[in-house]
Amino acid sequence: MTETRAEVLLPTSDLRKDLPFFTRVLGMRMDMIYPADDPAVAVFSGHGLRVRLDQGAKAAPAHLRILTDAPDAVAGGERRLTAPGGTTVEIDKLNPPLVLPPTEHAFVVRRLADQAPWVIGRAGMSYRDLVPTRLGGAIIASHIRVPDGKVPDMVHFHKVGFQLIFCVNGWVDVLYEDQGGLRRIHAGDCFIQPPRIRHRVVEAGDDIEVVEIGVPAEHITEIDHDMDLPTPDFRPDREWDGQRFVHSLARDGVWQDFRLKGYICRDTTIADNTRGVAGVQVVRRGQGDPQPARHDSDILFGFVMAGAMTLSGEGKDPFRLSRGDAFVIPPGMVTTWADPTDDFELLEVSLPGHFATTPV
Repeated sequence: MTETRAEVLLPTSDLRKDLPFFTRVLGMRMDMIYPADDPAVAVFSGHGLRVRLDQGAKAAPAHLRILTDAPDAVAGGERRLTAPGGTTVEIDKLNPPLVLPPTEHAFVVRRLADQAPWVIGRAGMSYRDLVPTRLGGAIIASHIRVPDGKVPDMVHFHKVGFQLIFCVNGWVDVLYEDQGGLRRIHAGDCFIQPPRIRHRVVEAGDDIEVVEIGVPAEHITEIDHDMDLPTPDFRPDREWDGQRFVHSLARDGVWQDFRLKGYICRDTTIADNTRGVAGVQVVRRGQGDPQPARHDSDILFGFVMAGAMTLSGEGKDPFRLSRGDAFVIPPGMVTTWADPTDDFELLEVSLPGHFATTPV
């Protein structure tokens, strides 16, 4: 059987003094040292890493990061150290708390006709940015397509505060931790992916389009090499950071009056299942004439899925929005959703899930 090992080479200017630093201070194990009469090379292992200190290496000093659930238990609680041989060491939390940046409120309109570029992102999928400013890092909204329906995905999870996958066209199959077998969404259906839930995209139709919302804008995706999906347990009531997995089907929706006059909506139950973190509704034309209104939601995002309507905001030129167009309305701004077509349909996402709307 062939044995293979990988090492990280660290140059050192003083191996003799580095020996107690790497063993006693950093808590690593020395696996090899040579030559015996005048050591110049030593190999250490620990914390999931194997390093080779070489006094003859011609390289700049290295930087080593150690991530742990108990940073105060390593190196006497120091967070930044320098080894005698020159290696700098940073000790940090393995799972630091999620930081949600304050929202930089702005009125944003992103139109499909503006031909914003599609870029290749994770797993070969094509991404179009719907909120270029990302409101100061508070949110990312992406229009996603899969070129040929095949997704070379792995089991992974996201360190997020909130994440939504809403199907605009086609279908997609996904496996989720503790949620049974394949889950399929069609146009009008959606998933809420709670923070850290393991999942894997399996396959998608050739015409698949989804809108993905993530909070904050920059968040970490980690691969889980140890978990196989589907998992053996079915736990529909399980929570991750206070949120439940939601598989909302358009066919089960109940239509009711929307917060704005002249429209009706179908609620996806996401506000209840995230304990008010976010709300997701599908909006259509109703009865009556639209009228101006303002809201107090921190983030209010809209994406036109069908038909058209005119968005008018105080101090702004009106925008005639149609399929593929997106917008963000800041709190306190008076806007009017006017002249919707009969087939108008819109995805609205709010953070938080419950907020006030005031007619003007």
